[in-house]
Amino acid sequence: MIPLSYYLIVSGVLFIIGVIGVLVRREAIIIFLSIELMLSAVNLSLVAFSRFSGSLDGQALALLVMAVAAGEAAVGLAIMISLFRNKGTLDIDEINLLKG
Repeated sequence: MIPLSYYLIVSGVLFIIGVIGVLVRREAIIIFLSIELMLSAVNLSLVAFSRFSGSLDGQALALLVMAVAAGEAAVGLAIMISLFRNKGTLDIDEINLLKG
């Protein structure tokens, strides 16, 4: 049986990779994928805690997080398509929607 600490280490590494992707990259698609990676890391830790505690609460919460991630994917991709059609780029520095 694999110890809980291994799952948490993998989850932490995935989350850190996601945070680095959000902070370093300037393309909207890469930022979007990094956020999805962070949500997957949270799901991994929720399922690991659920398995080792013997309760199904973590797995139910993981399903909720997956539903939120699916909604985020649909809305996020729609926003990116709209931005690309209007601005011609997905570079975060080039998109200044709040400037007059």
